Amino acid sequence: MPEGPEIRKAADKLGQAIINKPILKVEFGLPSLKQFEAQFNDARVAAVDTYGKAMVTCFASEKHPQGLNIYTHNQLYGRWVICEADNVPASNRQLRLAIHTPDQWALLYSASDIEVLNDQQISKHPFISKLGKDVLNPQTSVEHLSDRLLSANYRNRQLGGFLTEQSFLAGLGNYLRCEILFVTGLHPSTKPADLSSTQIKLLAQTILRLPRQSYRTQSITNDLDTVEKLLAQGVTLENARFRVFRRDGLPCYRCGSGIIKKTGGGQPCYICERCQPLIT
Repeated sequence: MPEGPEIRKAADKLGQAIINKPILKVEFGLPSLKQFEAQFNDARVAAVDTYGKAMVTCFASEKHPQGLNIYTHNQLYGRWVICEADNVPASNRQLRLAIHTPDQWALLYSASDIEVLNDQQISKHPFISKLGKDVLNPQTSVEHLSDRLLSANYRNRQLGGFLTEQSFLAGLGNYLRCEILFVTGLHPSTKPADLSSTQIKLLAQTILRLPRQSYRTQSITNDLDTVEKLLAQGVTLENARFRVFRRDGLPCYRCGSGIIKKTGGGQPCYICERCQPLIT
């Protein structure tokens, strides 16, 4: 599933294509949403906002003073495609949403979680209302995260269990969880209560640093100098961009031990047992 950095990059691309351009037509692929299509006549896109893994495309329309917005969540298979008008690429995917401007079209395929909301409904949405602070928001601080890690809700829970909970922090997913734990040398079973103040601060710093690096790069969480060297050696970007994620059976870049894949809780976690020893 795309995580916060990938959704924010998709939102940036979408915004560049359609913000402040005349909207010729909005089409929904889900029958239950067809009734809303006419509301978007004469509207324009004012902003494309993200809420962790969800996106809200905000329209300005004099006919709708309460606001007109399209909420989308890509889930596992949703994908945005930007193309020139009338030049739709071939696809076997189901088209769920199309936003037409005179020169470019924004097409959302395969997503099934789509809603039309007014401004007041955004903050009350069942997904958005339960989110923690966004990991990519510049105002999300190390101090806030340190306090949150040691709060009653999380201090005695295993890091591997709650780091991907969007109520803890919006935008973190499985690849970021695995990479954060490796960089901080923490086993997924570790609890914040087991850590020193120095370790808590390092964990909070890493939780913010890696997603923001991933957003700036091609979803790269590995050390950038290491990635450059690996690419020069002929290693593919897919194998170079992560430290441990999806590298089970391959040697750890830090110590040479084999990366293992641990299952449980619905998401596999990739770790180096030598670099991330279990605290007993």
